[in-house]
Amino acid sequence: MSELTKYEEVLSQYDTNLSDEKVSAAVAKLIAEKVPENDTKEVKEFLMGSVELTTLKTTDSDESVMAFTEKVNKFAEVYPELPHVATICVYPCYAKTVNDTLEVDGVEIACVSGSFPSSQALLEVKVAETALAVKDGATEIDIVMSVGKYLSGDYETVCDEISELKAVCGEKKMKVILETGLLPSMSDIKKASILAMYSGADYIKTSTGKEKPAATPEAAYVMCQAIKEYFDKTGIMIGFKPAGGLNTVHDALIYYTIVKEVLGEKWLTNQYLRLGTSRLANLLLSEVVGSETKFF
Repeated sequence: MSELTKYEEVLSQYDTNLSDEKVSAAVAKLIAEKVPENDTKEVKEFLMGSVELTTLKTTDSDESVMAFTEKVNKFAEVYPELPHVATICVYPCYAKTVNDTLEVDGVEIACVSGSFPSSQALLEVKVAETALAVKDGATEIDIVMSVGKYLSGDYETVCDEISELKAVCGEKKMKVILETGLLPSMSDIKKASILAMYSGADYIKTSTGKEKPAATPEAAYVMCQAIKEYFDKTGIMIGFKPAGGLNTVHDALIYYTIVKEVLGEKWLTNQYLRLGTSRLANLLLSEVVGSETKFF
């Protein structure tokens, strides 16, 4: 028998032999039994403070990103009693624009990097893009795992890329997007989660929002299980970010509930739970203030 690679050795420490059907059944039960108790104004206010307000459009410009950022500045004035969003997320070429415009303390500047959304570029290009984003003011970096390499079984390249990009980020937080909709099974989502965390991810994130399906409760459930098991083995808390397809307040409550039930109260801060969406900001605000509001 051939020896296990170090990556296979890491994976062997976890239960990665999952049944998609059992995961679906467990998630359906959790949603039916636990989501209603979290449908409160307090939870919705908390979730507003976990939103990563995101603009990743082909039509983005310095002017549009500046106006986008000014809305966050204005929100803090208009609704001083409510939590501001956690993050503004943009392409790296707009890191400086956001950094120069943002006036609200405590809002992070996240940039998607590493040839988002495909991750199909030379590592040197990914490194340069990430380094430039950090230089221009990004306080968080979102990268995409090399899905093609993962599906080919090339765990070494997948992990080496994540490690090298984390080294570029230094103390800045790095989120690794698994693009769960392209992974064939729940077992693969578990494996990809573990490899990403092992390689230096500060957060694991479901999706780019550019592929379908994007975030699903089943993927979130498995990713949170992986985070919990990783924490139990290492003592390291890894954050979680569902992104893509968060269309309703009920969607947000489902992800909140999964985090609460699988990971526990310690993860219910905007340091460890983020929601990648812009649509949701207005929907949550509308429910909190009690009338339809289109602020963002």
